[in-house]
Amino acid sequence: MSGQKPATHEDAQLILRLYELRREEKMRKAREWFSSKFFPQTMEDFKALQAPGAPENAYFRMVTSYWDMAASFLVQGVLNPALFVESGGEMLFVWAKLEEFMPQFRQGFGPHYLANIEKAVAMLPDSAERITNIRRNIERLAKASRES
Repeated sequence: MSGQKPATHEDAQLILRLYELRREEKMRKAREWFSSKFFPQTMEDFKALQAPGAPENAYFRMVTSYWDMAASFLVQGVLNPALFVESGGEMLFVWAKLEEFMPQFRQGFGPHYLANIEKAVAMLPDSAERITNIRRNIERLAKASRES
């Protein structure tokens, strides 16, 4: 990324810490659910998650808040964006699943809901192309999930 300062050892340490947090047991379950079982097509799919005590509600909030927090590090200049995207694309996967629903989410949760993810994605090189490819993969995963 032109104009970016080179990645530092501190950037690498933060990337490793973010990775470590993703490995926590509940977070792993949440990420697994989000990536392989949750394929929203309408806002009704999200409303179904809102049942009190539903583990999927907690999973959804865990995944989205984690990635919005991680994205805030990029947006605020704390973490090198190029290194961040080179070490994984899961945030892009999350955004690819949710982007089309953001106007409705923001009506209910406010205009800044997951804004850090949106800003971070816009900062990343080739993000539009990557999101397009990720959406194709999501469609394949959703189809396979429906057929199983």
